[in-house]
Amino acid sequence: MSAWLVWRRGRAGLVDWTRLGWAGWAAATVSSAATVCFIAAFKNTAVANVAIVYATAPFVAAAIAWVWMRETPGLTTLVAAGSCLAGVTVMVGGSVGSPDLSGDLLALGMTALMALMMVIIRRHPDRPMTLAVGPVSCLQLVATVWAMGAQLDVSVHELVLLAGFGIVHAAATVLLAEGLLRIRAAEAALLGALEMPLAPLWSWLILSEILRMSTVAGGVVVLATLAWYLARGLTARISA
Repeated sequence: MSAWLVWRRGRAGLVDWTRLGWAGWAAATVSSAATVCFIAAFKNTAVANVAIVYATAPFVAAAIAWVWMRETPGLTTLVAAGSCLAGVTVMVGGSVGSPDLSGDLLALGMTALMALMMVIIRRHPDRPMTLAVGPVSCLQLVATVWAMGAQLDVSVHELVLLAGFGIVHAAATVLLAEGLLRIRAAEAALLGALEMPLAPLWSWLILSEILRMSTVAGGVVVLATLAWYLARGLTARISA
C-alpha cells in the first residue's frame, strides 16, 4: 500500500496525515473493524457463507448513501439489491440452530461496516482515503493485535502465508479505494460481490467444504441476480 501511495503521489502520499480529517479517521476505523469481523467470520462459518452474505453490501450501501448523500439508486440497483438480500436470507435461515450462525452474523456485521466505509469514501473524495484504509487502518490493527499478546508466535511457514494474505488484501483495498472514487457506492458493492461464485469454488478445491442446500439455494439467487444486473449495465453502456 505504501508503494502504491508513493508511486501515485510521491512522498506526500505517506505524510499527508493532516488532510485525513474526521472522515479519513472514520473510514480507517470502520475498515479496521470490518477486517476483524471478516477474519473472525471465516473462523466460525463456511467461506461460501461469508461471500454470499457480503453480497448484501449493495443494499446496505445504497440505503446509507440515500439517507446520507441523497444518492438515489436506480430501480435496477434496488431490484438487484433486494434479490440479493432475499438469497442471503435463505442462506442465513439455514444456519439457525447451527454453529455457523455466529459466523454468519459476523459476516453481516462486516458487510454493514464495509458498506459504511464505501459511502464515507464516496462522500469525501477530497480526503486521502487510500492512506486511511491502507496504512492507517493497518497500524490500528497492528496496535490492537499487539495488545492481545503472542505477537511473534508464528513459524516461518506461517509467516510466509500471512505475508501472502497481506499482499493480496492490500491490493484489494487499494483497488476498492480507487474504484469508489469513480462509481456509485452501491454499484461498487455489487461488483465486489462477484467474488461470491469464486469463493465457494476455492473453498471446495482447497478446503473440501461441502455446501448446505440453503447455501446453494441462496447462492444461486445471488449469482443469477448479479449476472442479470451486470448484463443490463453492459448493454446500457454499449447502447450509449
